[in-house]
Amino acid sequence: MSDIDSNMPGVDPAVAMVEFASIAVGITAGDAMVKASPLGSIYAGTVHPGKYLVLVSGDTASVDEALGVGLEVGASSVLDSVFLPDIHPAVTGAIAGGEEAAWVTGDSLGIIETDRVATVLQAADAGVKAAYVELSAVRMADGLGGKGYVLFSGVVADVEAAVEAAEQWSTDAGHLLEARLIPQLAQEMAFNLRSDLRFRHRIVLRPVEREG
Repeated sequence: MSDIDSNMPGVDPAVAMVEFASIAVGITAGDAMVKASPLGSIYAGTVHPGKYLVLVSGDTASVDEALGVGLEVGASSVLDSVFLPDIHPAVTGAIAGGEEAAWVTGDSLGIIETDRVATVLQAADAGVKAAYVELSAVRMADGLGGKGYVLFSGVVADVEAAVEAAEQWSTDAGHLLEARLIPQLAQEMAFNLRSDLRFRHRIVLRPVEREG
């Protein structure tokens, strides 16, 4: 197995993620997954609100085997899981980049919001494979109360197709919260999204001027 602190699964064809309600169980399951098969990489840690994520990558058979072990060990503590045997490189690039801003291109914006982290990866992969769109952002759990969301941008017809595909996957998984299409995104909103996705970071605090 390669070093678990390598630079994300960009060259690995398959990725799986398991989302656990218990931190202790998540750590135990992650350990079992590593021991089960020769993975390319593993990334594990806590996310809000007190959940534990394990993401593994490698060849399809090894990842599939590790996922099965993780689900078995995790049992009732498993909140969600996803297996992407042929993940789109844009998805691994988005989650590896750790950007707090969105790369918005084109006139329209598509938004998929889920109540589980693993599902948002599947939604992102489905959307970017369905149409020629920019995968503008993939946000997962931290600072979001455990939710996740993905942003697609581009021309209206393509973004609509991406949203429909991502919405279908999220609905089938039972974790869709919202699916929205903005055909003509205001430049002011595009600027905010490109600057920072978090509200607090968009506010510039100024000293209060007092008389006298």
